[in-house]
Amino acid sequence: MILGPALLFCPADRPDRFAKALERADAVILDLEDGVAPDARADARAAVVAAALDPARVIVRVNPAPTDDFALDLAAARAGGFDTIMVAKADAALPSLPEFRVIALCETAAGVLAAPALAARDEVVALMWGAEDLIASLGGSSSRDASGRYRDVVRHARSSILIAAGAAGIAAIDAVHLAIDDLDGLRAEAEDAVASGFAATACIHPSHVAVIRDAYRPSAEEVDAARRLLAAATEQGGVFRLDDRMVDGPVLAHARAVLRRHRAG
Repeated sequence: MILGPALLFCPADRPDRFAKALERADAVILDLEDGVAPDARADARAAVVAAALDPARVIVRVNPAPTDDFALDLAAARAGGFDTIMVAKADAALPSLPEFRVIALCETAAGVLAAPALAARDEVVALMWGAEDLIASLGGSSSRDASGRYRDVVRHARSSILIAAGAAGIAAIDAVHLAIDDLDGLRAEAEDAVASGFAATACIHPSHVAVIRDAYRPSAEEVDAARRLLAAATEQGGVFRLDDRMVDGPVLAHARAVLRRHRAG
């Protein structure tokens, strides 16, 4: 399953957009939840069943487990041949789903608290978080302050999801940037995401894909520096000094991460 770096949401009731979305992004998220009006979900499920798309590059976002739509969404994903699902508003009440690869979308207070337990499940391959539903679950009204920066409680949730995923050795996916025309803001958040350890960033508009890919792709200078550092490590051994910088195990791990992203890009 391809999990990034750019995952593009596509409403599941718009099958005319499926192929184009998949052409533009690394993987597409066919959305049966918030991207579809409740009275259009039956048609959306039918479109998922009929979709002729590469299942290795498709994620189906299903409605939360306590809802009537949940079982119907799972059946549609199964009938369409898709085995990777994203469960909206996942928390400790999520039932076992051994036949699927599950991305747990921890976007409520209960979901954030349940993230470590969710990440430890065998079928869970990634965690994602979401700001707006989180704030709604807390009774708040805005995820960002007047400067456009995430509020502290949102940043705490983001960090908690990343740490829970990292501790379990699975991928963490960063949340969408809702301001479609704010490409500079998206770029800054994507650059922070990859530097912090996120494996991918989700997005809601095709114009965001290139920005995310560019942010996750190491520059030529970063690649050269990483190669030089690792080459020096083979000669020096242990802790050593390079260009007035102390180099030890964690610094070498950072360099290897840069080269992994370079090879993946």
